[in-house]
Amino acid sequence: MDLQNEKCVMVIDENLPLGIIANTAAIMGITLGKQRQEVVGADVYDRTGNGHLGIIEFPMPILKGNEEVIKMIRKKLYEPEFSDLTVVDFSDLAQGCKTYEEFTQKMGDISEEELKYFGVAICGAKKKVNKLTGSMALLR
Repeated sequence: MDLQNEKCVMVIDENLPLGIIANTAAIMGITLGKQRQEVVGADVYDRTGNGHLGIIEFPMPILKGNEEVIKMIRKKLYEPEFSDLTVVDFSDLAQGCKTYEEFTQKMGDISEEELKYFGVAICGAKKKVNKLTGSMALLR
């Protein structure tokens, strides 16, 4: 894989409480790591010989969005042009469920239009990711 031409970003609703922002980033990051294992580097060792698990090999900016912007980006990601990108979304439905079984059952009963996205993570060709998010500001 050519890491020079790869990019991963997260777009998170800046209007959410800090705890929900952190939770959204953590959940999307775990799922992204599962789906794109090749972006995670090898384990490293410090001078004293203690091991540290590998982390993503390139920066992953977290960008600020809002409910409408994230919904628009998510809709674009269903278009054929972006079908090769890895996409992880996190919604109000997911955040409100106590078990994965509850989440899967409720997801099957709701339309995409009804979801309120808290965030979306996108990983793939840098040009495509930039086309969707290149002008967005960092979440600070």
